[in-house]
Amino acid sequence: MLRDQFTWHWRHQLRERLQGMTDEEYLWEPVDDCWSVRPRGTSTAPIAAGAGDLQIEFAFPPPDPAPVTTIAWRLGHVIVGVLAMRSASHFGRTAVDYDSFEYAGTAQRALEQLDEEVDTWLRGVESLGEDGLSRSCGEAEGPFAEDPMSRLVLHIHRELIHHLSEVCLLRDLYRARST
Repeated sequence: MLRDQFTWHWRHQLRERLQGMTDEEYLWEPVDDCWSVRPRGTSTAPIAAGAGDLQIEFAFPPPDPAPVTTIAWRLGHVIVGVLAMRSASHFGRTAVDYDSFEYAGTAQRALEQLDEEVDTWLRGVESLGEDGLSRSCGEAEGPFAEDPMSRLVLHIHRELIHHLSEVCLLRDLYRARST
């Protein structure tokens, strides 16, 4: 049921809405001073991280209010911070973090990365079974180490639905913008 919570939304609402995204749309900045994924050395954000030619922008602690973020930023966050790092901690994926990841410069590559990480996550969740969902998350989850894996799965699915719905809204705004 936990896996189905996200897979239904992914298959029937989210993934189809991401089809056809252009590179211009992926990198579109709807307002000034957005955080995005930018070429190395061009960011003005307090922190820019990434292993390749592109880096994702952020600050720690995040400012209040946080800057508006581009589709590229939101997908980078979902791919790395929500999915890949958790799959590495719990399901044997190669270790990765914001600094070691190579961010996509194109919408097509970002969607490929997203598909790969969603598949890895969902296979991992399915492998847990009832017993695995009951065991504690462990030290990888810091203050939530004693929480059951089922709570982590619910949290990750909320994050996915939340952030990917924001991506869909940004696509709607991009399509409806004044020219």
